[in-house]
Amino acid sequence: MLFIYAVAALGLIGLLFGLGLAAAAKVFYVETDPRVEEVKDLLPGANCGACGYPGCLKFAEAVVNGEVEPDACIPGGEEVSREIANLLGKEVSSSTPPLATLFCIGDVYRAADKFVYDGVKDCTIDGSFYDGHKQCSYGCLGWGNCVGACPFDAIHMGSHGLPVIDPEKCTGCELCAKECPRDLIQMLPRGEEGYLALCTSQDRGKTVSKACEVGCIACKACVKVCPVEAIEMDGKLAVIDLDKCTDCGDCKEKCPPGTIHRRSAIPTEEDAKAAVAEKEKETA
Repeated sequence: MLFIYAVAALGLIGLLFGLGLAAAAKVFYVETDPRVEEVKDLLPGANCGACGYPGCLKFAEAVVNGEVEPDACIPGGEEVSREIANLLGKEVSSSTPPLATLFCIGDVYRAADKFVYDGVKDCTIDGSFYDGHKQCSYGCLGWGNCVGACPFDAIHMGSHGLPVIDPEKCTGCELCAKECPRDLIQMLPRGEEGYLALCTSQDRGKTVSKACEVGCIACKACVKVCPVEAIEMDGKLAVIDLDKCTDCGDCKEKCPPGTIHRRSAIPTEEDAKAAVAEKEKETA
């Protein structure tokens, strides 16, 4: 008999709790706009956070509530932006996402090491030990933090020790740029025309030459030869203004270490190996 009473009491308690939860759910129910789910279904679903919101659902809520524009989802691109705008009855301007560009060509063949690093394969951790294992304290350390940050498989580590960015897969989300502890990745407007000085070092020319064969040595040869004054010195580093660059190529021809390259011809893994092979052939 006592067992029956206990079971009945537990059942009654369970019933009361159930009724309480049902009442609470009804009282505190928050009606959601059905368009939130519709917007969410249009998004890439990467939950990358590039839009500034913690996940696609929160971004969808923000768009529907008018807190952010439909084109704020950079990975989604113009097509997704247009679909969201049509759904919400808004207009969206046509835009092309930027392209991540690595400003370092100091590969394992042409950039010297200070010591052998045998720690955790992480650029930030490596850099915390005596400014990193590379002789150049500005150059890429090659452990692929940017690769891990990319949710679109647009970056891989090349055999030459530098990250390789796939323009076709890059969505311009900037996550790789934010992850790089040395700020070597910049977001540039897409296009093939124009030249870039692919270095960020502010060291003196002699120091750069000892650390990297292709680093900017601040010789100003490119500045002097540019016919449209598109190149200026930022400290000890040559910087090319793409808006002024006429794509003539004079700067590349005059650059002693070979730091300057056309945007459509940024050195690849094969180029790095070929350059080293050619140099060895000349000195043989």
